[in-house]
Amino acid sequence: MTRTAPPRRTINRTTLYFFGALGGILFGYDLGVISGALPFITKVWSLTSWDKGIITASISVGAVLGAIFSPRTNEIIGRRRTIMAAAVVVVLGTLAATFSPTFTLLVISRLIIGIGIGFSSSTVPTYLSELAPARLRGAMGALNQIFIVLGILIAFLVSYWLGSAANWRAMFAGAVIPAVVLFFGLIALPETPRWLLKNGREDEARSVLVSSHGGSSDIDGELAKIREVVRLDTEEKGRIRDLWAPWVRPMLIVAVLLAVGQQFCGVNAVNAYFPTMLIGLGFATQAALLSGVLLGITKFLFTAWVVFVVDRWGRKPLLLIGNVIMVVTLVGAGLTVLNVKDTGTLGVLMLVMMILYLVGYELGWGAVVWVMMAEVFPLRERAAGMGVGSVVLWAATGIVTAVFPLMSDAKALGIGGSMFVFAAVNVVLFGLTKWLVPETKGRSLEQIELDLRARTPLRAKV
Repeated sequence: MTRTAPPRRTINRTTLYFFGALGGILFGYDLGVISGALPFITKVWSLTSWDKGIITASISVGAVLGAIFSPRTNEIIGRRRTIMAAAVVVVLGTLAATFSPTFTLLVISRLIIGIGIGFSSSTVPTYLSELAPARLRGAMGALNQIFIVLGILIAFLVSYWLGSAANWRAMFAGAVIPAVVLFFGLIALPETPRWLLKNGREDEARSVLVSSHGGSSDIDGELAKIREVVRLDTEEKGRIRDLWAPWVRPMLIVAVLLAVGQQFCGVNAVNAYFPTMLIGLGFATQAALLSGVLLGITKFLFTAWVVFVVDRWGRKPLLLIGNVIMVVTLVGAGLTVLNVKDTGTLGVLMLVMMILYLVGYELGWGAVVWVMMAEVFPLRERAAGMGVGSVVLWAATGIVTAVFPLMSDAKALGIGGSMFVFAAVNVVLFGLTKWLVPETKGRSLEQIELDLRARTPLRAKV
């Protein structure tokens, strides 16, 4: 029996990118919700500084595990089904967290959620970058970051709304909604053309390119570029150690720098612990949660703005500008904590400093990192490279969120001293970015890969 090709569907690009980036809401909500739930969990189970770090970092540990296995699932079942599987895991973990009777079971539940987030966070940027035309790829990658910060903002709003009732279980339960929407939305969406072509499904790849790039694009030219890269990849079977090949190694180093830098700059200490910090400085719980909402609004607005400049200003300038802003505001926050004694004045100044800090972060390291990590790896190593980058990023997240309650304790560095440490890290990141990070704007993924191959002698590729 002759097998007929599936009919070509017209896919609305807005819908395509919306559901493709919706995985960012899972990422953001589960990162942000702990900041509102933690003050109430601390009272219920009398948590120590170590306990706070464990319960906050548990999601990062799970995300490391998810990111480790994501490259294999990306290649076997595709980008789309990997994200769908991530949504299912998040739903199961969220339900377990919502009804956890003990601290230990809550930690395990958040670890399960983290596994799903690890799958999603390493796959969604790849999904978007492989669907978007070169001229829009930066904006589409930044769209993922918009959804991440939108998820954080929603988590802050939910936490403030439920804070008066101290209903931390309902705060956790909110993650079920975006996970379910993501799962059912992706049922109707396509796989990426690069994965389809790599698996011999050229008609479907062409249909997706028409839908995502528009009928006026050079579809035959795009297919030819992808076909050439797929041919090279077929001749040279990919292995995890190929990431250390001389022509790929510089991009691996860049991806690791971006992943570590995004977390060591201090952002998730602010995302996860800002209400707790303010409560420790003498603020009422609801006032502290409201301050978190203001931070979330700032993150969302500036991330949305970056979408309009990332493909014009370039990736590297945004990273450097972000570092400068973060250094200045972190030093200002440290000086404020050490020198201002009035609680009301201290709270207002800290809120202003942290808002400006997040302006710098979202301008550069928030939006750009995920875009560039998905851009710099060649097709054969892209899934593995994104997996490695995500593992490193989540490991860095776990370190920061686990250690911050200990280092910010009044018996250790305190909040002021911790701000100075993060400022110093951002100075180092500025230098490394200036030295190592390339510019990738306006170039197709195939151009980036073929140029890498052309610049490397054949003997160095072996």
